Amino acid sequence: MNTLALGPQWLDPDYLIETFGLLGVLAIVFAESGLLIGFFLPGDSLLFTTGLLVTTDVIKQELWLVCVAVAVAAIVGDQVGYLFGRKVGPSLFRRPDSRLFKQENVEKAHEFFEKHGPKSLILARFVPIVRTFTPIIAGVSRMNYRSFIIFNIIGGVLWGTGVTLLGSALGKVDFVHEHIELMLIAIVLLSVIPIVIEFLRARGKAKKEAAAEPDPQGPASGAPNQGPRGRHAKR
Repeated sequence: MNTLALGPQWLDPDYLIETFGLLGVLAIVFAESGLLIGFFLPGDSLLFTTGLLVTTDVIKQELWLVCVAVAVAAIVGDQVGYLFGRKVGPSLFRRPDSRLFKQENVEKAHEFFEKHGPKSLILARFVPIVRTFTPIIAGVSRMNYRSFIIFNIIGGVLWGTGVTLLGSALGKVDFVHEHIELMLIAIVLLSVIPIVIEFLRARGKAKKEAAAEPDPQGPASGAPNQGPRGRHAKR
């Protein structure tokens, strides 16, 4: 089965699975879940393709075993991200930009975490880039460790098994086999929608704040008050 490469060949899910197998899938899930360098990896489309290839016997392992392995990789990845965040602390926010690191990604994840609290560990699983940085921000914020573990496990299971099972279920549909390229594009677009929504919200908020600011070109504070005019004005 050849799928459409939605970018460089080394980011194409079909190529990655064919080259590295299930172990490669688990390594990518682990890296994208909590390592700074993993934010650009194709997590959603990779898991969808993995489930589809299990159904078509391209991947020989049992579906339940694949789902368990993916969930464990996602949970362990977030765990590493949390411990990394606790160790580096606020210095993460002072780290300069580089080709693989953008300060804006950290700030977005921080805003996401502050807005949604512990449940952000579940919601962020379904938002590319944010899912990589959120466990790190949880560590920086020194979130209660017990709460982190609980929400980490729930998020890892829902995302890891959910997307894989979705690929497996749709892999039994003839239409999906005939239009696999479109399905992968749809998965990528769906994963990008939360980012677009958040961007539009942030943009709208910035416009409102700018409109609420006082006009610097308004009347000078020392200008005399002319007072009312008309027939009630003092003659």
